[in-house]
Amino acid sequence: MMLSAADTMQLIQSLIWLLAGVGVFIVGMGFMSEALEKSAGEGMKRLLGRISNDRFSGVGIGAGVTAIIQSSSATSVMVIGLVNAGVMTLMQATPIIMGANIGTTITGVLVALKNDYFNMLMYLLAFAGVMMGFFKQEKVKLAGLLCSGLGLIFVGLNVMSSEQAFGSPLVEIMFRNIFAVIDFPLLLILVGVIFTALIQSSSAATGVVITMVGTGVMTLDLALFIVLGANIGTCVTALLASVGANANSKRVALIHFTFNVIGTVIFSAIVWIFKEPVIDLLVSMFPGGDPMSLQMRVSAFHVIFNVTTTCVLLPFVSQLVDYSCRVIRDKEAAGTVHTLKYVDERLLTTPPVALMQAKKEMDYMFSLVEENIALAFEAMQTGVLTGSGTIVKNEEAIDFTNGALTRFLIKLSAVVEPSDELVIGSYFHVINDLERIGDHAENFYEIAEEMAGKQLSFSETGREDLKTMQTKVMQMLTISREAFDHLNKERLGELAVLEDKTDKMKKALIAGHFARLAEGRCSMDVSPYYSSAVTGLERVADHLVNVGYSIVNPIGSQKEDR
Repeated sequence: MMLSAADTMQLIQSLIWLLAGVGVFIVGMGFMSEALEKSAGEGMKRLLGRISNDRFSGVGIGAGVTAIIQSSSATSVMVIGLVNAGVMTLMQATPIIMGANIGTTITGVLVALKNDYFNMLMYLLAFAGVMMGFFKQEKVKLAGLLCSGLGLIFVGLNVMSSEQAFGSPLVEIMFRNIFAVIDFPLLLILVGVIFTALIQSSSAATGVVITMVGTGVMTLDLALFIVLGANIGTCVTALLASVGANANSKRVALIHFTFNVIGTVIFSAIVWIFKEPVIDLLVSMFPGGDPMSLQMRVSAFHVIFNVTTTCVLLPFVSQLVDYSCRVIRDKEAAGTVHTLKYVDERLLTTPPVALMQAKKEMDYMFSLVEENIALAFEAMQTGVLTGSGTIVKNEEAIDFTNGALTRFLIKLSAVVEPSDELVIGSYFHVINDLERIGDHAENFYEIAEEMAGKQLSFSETGREDLKTMQTKVMQMLTISREAFDHLNKERLGELAVLEDKTDKMKKALIAGHFARLAEGRCSMDVSPYYSSAVTGLERVADHLVNVGYSIVNPIGSQKEDR
């Protein structure tokens, strides 16, 4: 039918209102997700700390994390990052991905619950959230961001369902004509896939569909297929996140996609074949013709789909993993390629988790430094040079970690909360100190190599004095690592005492060495090596104090290497 100029203008205005409502809804989703993600960092850390091979706990973790951050896409990207960093196995990641699909249904339930009184409350919440943004306290600002985000979701929904948008007779006629053409189930599923892929949020896509059903623009039988397509469309984010990642990360994205496709195929067949019984069941669950009842039917179907698909496929986790490994095969490694062990840039989307993983990376760096120090001390004491290969390999990893983790922390510092910026500041110092200790360990080993090559050795007294100082340094290393690993301040006083002793020992050992030279009890040829060893030990002690005290004074002064 031909539209008059006035009708055409009204239709354009209605479509603009509709797009505005969708835009406000998506912005609200983004605000709420960001606020929940930042404020619930400790909760996510606790959940992720319980990762195990138990499938049921994996589903619970996935559902819990997604319920916290209100985004299954963000959870999927985070899991891909953890798998890429080697922190999580495919067997652990798969149930978490399944649980994420359950956690994301909460948004649809909230959307379906809206009514006039609820809307008024949400409008006030949005206003209160904006006002809270003017406070200086970071926690109040985050709470304000959460409130304004939640409120804007319902502002957007009400703009979409208003008479100027979906409530317009012209818009209703237009969409009814469109769906009269594309009422074939496979086409409807494709619409859901494309729409969700474009807006990058299955929650937002489902929310729009729920609103359309509530306003009568779309019938329930059509909405169900679009919701099914939305569950496939949400996999696009994970697929994009896996680009450039390792094989296991690509497998996670493939499993996520396969899981949703299998679920969609099963439910599409059920709804297609048994459409009337399915519709009758949903209507009986929420009888009545009011908007909330209409909306709750779609939301309930979304919940049933994700819970049932998870229950059906959970026993087949190992088969899904095997399938992904057959489709995506490991590439042949070409030489030694250094990578961070626990950190992946995809984790920047969830700063609290990224910060937790950066700490694990530094713990690993600490273990490499500790191993090199022990090997170097043994070489200096015994003259046995069996650890050269290990020291070189570890030193390369330490140097790589220093550079790569520093770059990661620079990016992370731009997205964390102000309170975490101090922590990142301390991490920069710790990384630098650990790298310098690694250099000293390499120097100690080179001293042992050069002396062995020249067939030189320290005097018995000199070797015993060095051993005593080395023991003090190893004690400091143990205390420093415990303080940093567990944020334990109790033994820092002991660390300071030992550092003071090493300062005094340096002077005493150098003086004793020159006394032995004067008495002819020590060779002049070993003098440079002895002085270098003692001075290096004292410098290592300084760096270890810096590492330990970084948890007390993150941005305080650090002892510089001399």
